[in-house]
Amino acid sequence: MDARAPAPPPATRPPPPPGDPADDRLSSEGFRAIDRMTSASLARLTGGLSPAALGLAFADWAIHLAGAPGKRAELAAKAMEKTARLAAHAARAAVDPQATPAIAPLPGDERFADPAWRNPPFNLSYQAFLLAQQWWHNATQEVPGVSRHHEAVVSFAIRQWLDMMAPANLPFANPEVIARTAETGGANLLEGARNFIEDWTRQITGAPPVGTEAFEVGRDVAVTRGKVVFRNHLIELIQYAPATETVLAEPVLIVPAWIMKYYILDLSPENSLVRYLVGKGHTVFCISWRNVTSDDRDLSLEDYRRQGVMAALDAVGAIVPGAKVHAAGYCLGGTLLALAAAAMAEFGDDRLASVTLLAAQTDFTEPGELQLFIDESEVAFLEGMMWDRGTLGAGQMAGAFQMLRSNDLVWSRLVHDYLMGERTPMIDLMAWNADATRMPYRMHSDYLRRLFLDNDLASGRVMVDGRPIAIQNIRAPIFAVGTERDHVAPWRSVYKIHYLSDTDVTFALTSGGHNAGIVSEPGHRHRSFRIRTKKADDLCHSPDEWLAEAARTEGSWWTAWEAWLTAHSSPDRIAPPALGGPGHPPLADAPGTYVFQR
Repeated sequence: MDARAPAPPPATRPPPPPGDPADDRLSSEGFRAIDRMTSASLARLTGGLSPAALGLAFADWAIHLAGAPGKRAELAAKAMEKTARLAAHAARAAVDPQATPAIAPLPGDERFADPAWRNPPFNLSYQAFLLAQQWWHNATQEVPGVSRHHEAVVSFAIRQWLDMMAPANLPFANPEVIARTAETGGANLLEGARNFIEDWTRQITGAPPVGTEAFEVGRDVAVTRGKVVFRNHLIELIQYAPATETVLAEPVLIVPAWIMKYYILDLSPENSLVRYLVGKGHTVFCISWRNVTSDDRDLSLEDYRRQGVMAALDAVGAIVPGAKVHAAGYCLGGTLLALAAAAMAEFGDDRLASVTLLAAQTDFTEPGELQLFIDESEVAFLEGMMWDRGTLGAGQMAGAFQMLRSNDLVWSRLVHDYLMGERTPMIDLMAWNADATRMPYRMHSDYLRRLFLDNDLASGRVMVDGRPIAIQNIRAPIFAVGTERDHVAPWRSVYKIHYLSDTDVTFALTSGGHNAGIVSEPGHRHRSFRIRTKKADDLCHSPDEWLAEAARTEGSWWTAWEAWLTAHSSPDRIAPPALGGPGHPPLADAPGTYVFQR
């Protein structure tokens, strides 16, 4: 060939023929990209909440209420009855300011606990508010024809609006604030303004909340001695140094949730679950998840199983060869562990000595108030936002959790920090709670759609390597923990592991909430738990039947779980394994490097 001859044109792929599915896919993807960009732009204005989801809920409620004359008549009668109750209370209070109120706050509502609320005119304002709150609850419930989900959304939205307008939040209507202002000459409001400006400045600059500097990772929290013995793109695996001369033969692997940093289970020395287990002679490993970036957008739930749980199990098996593993998962980590254990059972992998699920759901048919934020409209909206950014931001889920407990986490802080001018003391659990992480687009979409919306894990529709997996195939004994005041994983939802498994299930119900109920060290005041074991061939009882039969025990559930782990371990203790091992030399001191990623 003549060297001077022009090079042939590069090969080009012929365009697909008319009607080719590839052409349809290309066109559809372009249009979908427009939809995602629109959702992402709107999400910046709405804080990630879908206006369509909220609009559909209120439309459903309003249309059915308009077509229910009986319900409207009932509400009119209730309004008259509550007005009469308030008038009667006003008459009694005019004679006796300490007269019995017409209505008491709901359990746990401490906004009006101060005796100053019994003095006029505050006694009438808070009573009017509580009666109005009760009327609106009646107005949003049991409207014929409204879907249960939309009913819950409307009720929640109205409750948020009422909580915002509560007299306790208004400086001129709160007797405690008025008294403090008179006492300090207004200095409390000036100090509150400083607190607000400082908090707002930290929020817009991405700085951590005030007081978190007293809980530095590796110095004040996450201080149990150990080494990072394995690292891949998604996890660091920490092996903790032994604290006893001999240890149980079966190690413990902890799988924390990836929505937050791992060290809630290795908090301060006095309330570290990791330190407690090590002190009892357990060899403990813990996963520390990477704080993903937009470059990790395509990591899937299957990647978290393979590169997370399974990679950690492989490393533990190499360091402690021949020993089965007690695996424990917290929150989302527990859901992932259940999925991984079911896949292991499907493929004949019997490396698990037991499975522990801490405040972790496996059936999402009744996931609690978090379902308010999860429906088809909201998930599509979130997918658009995550597609644009590559991740779900750390503050997105934190904001949802705050809304679920707005009285405790939002409005009480407004009154205390900004109106009373007093700083809420920072504690280790609050500092950890502010140390959130991001979640990759594809994985979180998998979780929301396949597990939360479609309930594929409980229904046996999750596919691993082309085969469906089922929790019923797990034969290792299960220890599950629910917490009484859990707003993320309600204990009755966690309890459903009884309905899905064909193995022995020990269920513990502990006092406290989603986080504080798990961080419940021995010696912690006001802690108690209930516990019962269901053998594989026992009859399965409902949650309420279980609650009636399980006696309350004072103290920490940690002691019961540690005794259970010991009972399901080999009787002979061994010398502690070396930190790391062949092929797994220590890479860094605990708490590792991933925990510091921002």
